[in-house]
Amino acid sequence: MVCHGGFNLDETTRRSWYDPEAILEAIGLREGMTFVDVGCAHGFFTFLAAKIVGETGRVYGVDVDPAAIEKLMQKAKEEGLSNITAKAASAEETVFCKECADFVFFSMSLHDFHDPAKVLVNARAMIKPEGKLVDLDWKKQDKPVGPPSSILFSEEKVTELFEAAGFTVESIAIGKYHYIITGKPLT
Repeated sequence: MVCHGGFNLDETTRRSWYDPEAILEAIGLREGMTFVDVGCAHGFFTFLAAKIVGETGRVYGVDVDPAAIEKLMQKAKEEGLSNITAKAASAEETVFCKECADFVFFSMSLHDFHDPAKVLVNARAMIKPEGKLVDLDWKKQDKPVGPPSSILFSEEKVTELFEAAGFTVESIAIGKYHYIITGKPLT
């Protein structure tokens, strides 16, 4: 998959930057949980999460690219993963369920939305009171890979957006080019 600035975002490249299974384990994803992948594209994290949550869990994915969703659903069928529901739609207009998600997850996409604040309001509606919002994103710095820093959100900006949407915030550095910010709903 080719993204902003023409860089490659295939599985091998991603795995050279971070360990996705370790990320999902660190956030606490387990069998039977519900995971929402917002801006899921071809489903890199969607498939990993579907395997972790198993048959008793549920994974939802949304992306604006109908071709990506079609490819994702075809692969899910081929792999026998019936616990995935995905649709081509705007994240600003998508709420899969009310207070059903253990995790709402963004992977290097929060800066891409037309209205990130609205996307986070929708995420808040989907997250269980004890659930978690997770943003794995690019550090806002000049680097040899990834999108230009001018379009990225700093950790401070994401923290402000999370807090404005009603979340407490924690930050985790995960590597040379990325960070993770998590949020829990305020009660």
